Amino acid sequence: MDRWTVVALLGMLLLLLTGCASLPNLGPTDTLVPAAVMATGPTVTGSKGLVAPRASRTLLNQRWKNSYADLSALARVEEVITSEPLIAGNKLTLLYDGPQTMAAMMESMRGARDHINLETYIFDDDAVGEQIAQVLMDKSREGVKVHVMYDSIGTINTPATFFEKLQAAGITLLEFNPVNPIKRLGLWELNSRDHRKILVVDGAVAYTGGINISSTYANSSLFRSKSRRDGKLGWRDTHVKVEGPAVAALQIEFLRNWAGQQAPDLADANFFPPLQPQGDTLVRVLASAPDGEQEIYKSYLLAIRAAQKSIHITCAYFVPDPQILQALMDAARRGVDVKLVLAGVQESGLAYFAGHSFYEEMLASGIQLFQLQLSVLHAKTAVVDGLWSTVGSANIDRRSFLHNYELNVMVYDKAMGTAMEDAFTEDLRLSKKVTAADWAERPALQRVKEWLSSRLEYWL
Repeated sequence: MDRWTVVALLGMLLLLLTGCASLPNLGPTDTLVPAAVMATGPTVTGSKGLVAPRASRTLLNQRWKNSYADLSALARVEEVITSEPLIAGNKLTLLYDGPQTMAAMMESMRGARDHINLETYIFDDDAVGEQIAQVLMDKSREGVKVHVMYDSIGTINTPATFFEKLQAAGITLLEFNPVNPIKRLGLWELNSRDHRKILVVDGAVAYTGGINISSTYANSSLFRSKSRRDGKLGWRDTHVKVEGPAVAALQIEFLRNWAGQQAPDLADANFFPPLQPQGDTLVRVLASAPDGEQEIYKSYLLAIRAAQKSIHITCAYFVPDPQILQALMDAARRGVDVKLVLAGVQESGLAYFAGHSFYEEMLASGIQLFQLQLSVLHAKTAVVDGLWSTVGSANIDRRSFLHNYELNVMVYDKAMGTAMEDAFTEDLRLSKKVTAADWAERPALQRVKEWLSSRLEYWL
């Protein structure tokens, strides 16, 4: 039984007793923010703090010279709805699949001089986990302050001896929302999981995205490969390396999540060194929590509604709520090119079949669906009109939006949008298109599985 099935079943038990939470109902986009507020334009911060309004307008006009006016409107509405500003002066590097991401993260960690802050859902005791653990222990023994926060459900199969070894090397550990209620008396929150993936090194470079620390990521997918290299099934995922002022926002979210637990004290480290501009990419860092305002959900919904040309989504676990589903179908019906790359290889049974229950309705509206072949899909990315894009840990489902701690970066940048479109095109090359005719002929047993899973979609 996979980790998410365990937490889904336990979550169902708890929610039957406590009731179900609901996602916010966002009215029409043009009614969300008063005209006077819209006229002020998006707020921008940088390496020296808040950018003055006039300088901010000049910066945005330069960055969005060849885009359309509604991009500025989207950025302003997103800011008002999420309460987070745009951050200027960043360099973002897309990383594809486990091997490339792990190599980059280990290179940064080996260069650490002050501290390493790592937050992950899964930290397995396997070959990849041992590699990361060894780097962390080596740096701790050199005097670098190392803090590791790991989710209790995500590491449910990791033996205690693995973490005891890290602790013995001087690493400060935090088990997030322990399964054992005795470990968090009075604050037991079994259904709220830390699904974020954050690494911050010396407060100067950060990583985030969908990739966990596990040997399931040891084999790359067929992404940008001309042939299958061996018989092992790879995982397709996306991470991003962040350099520049936005690193501080990722650091803040790590520290905030740490402080929200019954946590050991953090070592005295220089968590917020001065950060100089490293590029010209505009970023908004959005972190969501079960008791929060569902900022990532709102941002997704706003971007889909604002789309004029294209919506290209790659999502491992796609079980949309009625608002996102309607927004996608509305976009397709008004002529937007809506394409979704979804899982074609079953990894989590319940979520896999629950997502299928929406296929017929989406296909009828003009949405084009594709299933990734020969690789396990785990990426959570989207690009809208080639200008707005996101990489992070949140899936498009209620569990991510309502019950998990998640983090995504929202990027307003044409170059990043182009890179994301190139990646999406590559995923399409490795996917099989789902047609309405073929879908209508799927086996009866599959239809039963879809129906049964869809009854449980809230908990997935």
